[in-house]
Amino acid sequence: MLWLLIVLAYLLGSVSGSLCLGKLRGVDIRTLGSGNAGGTNALRTQGVAFALGVVLIDVGKGLLAAWLAGHFLPGNDMAAMACVFAAVVGHIWPLWHGFRGGKGAATLVGGLIMVWPQALVLLFAVWILCLLLTGYVGLSTVLAAISLLASAAWSDADAGVWWFAAASAMLLTFSHRSNLQRLHAGTENRFEKARLLGRLFSGRRG
Repeated sequence: MLWLLIVLAYLLGSVSGSLCLGKLRGVDIRTLGSGNAGGTNALRTQGVAFALGVVLIDVGKGLLAAWLAGHFLPGNDMAAMACVFAAVVGHIWPLWHGFRGGKGAATLVGGLIMVWPQALVLLFAVWILCLLLTGYVGLSTVLAAISLLASAAWSDADAGVWWFAAASAMLLTFSHRSNLQRLHAGTENRFEKARLLGRLFSGRRG
């Protein structure tokens, strides 16, 4: 049953919110902006309403994957985490869309809501703080994913949770590798309007 649920979670994750909604609008956002089929590129290229729809679908996939595991294998937290991870893999490499998807953050957050909600406190705190300081969404997301390891340490988590935290952090770091490469090269796109703390501190130094 577990392997069947993992495969089902992967297939569920393969349903890309941006690509499905894009078909209704007649666009493929993988041909626009950064070329990524995720919420950030959806916002940049298609606007707030479209991006909100994308995020709701992608978060919902993680929620549903975790719910399915809880429904068919109640009390098995590791099964739920495995299904969430499979849904994130499906989002990044979607079977239905030529294995070219998004970067997995929204789907991971959806799954965490069900399987590890306590970790979201630090995750969102790290994401928001980094975004306010730097304006870099990709860097903020990578650091937020890595914060799962800190949450595992502070909660004295068992080995299964550590594996999930480490695997999720590595997967999102890998899926954001192009952002990190552009950041290193100095060509990464920045949401300047979000960099409130960064501008404040730079203004004080000036």
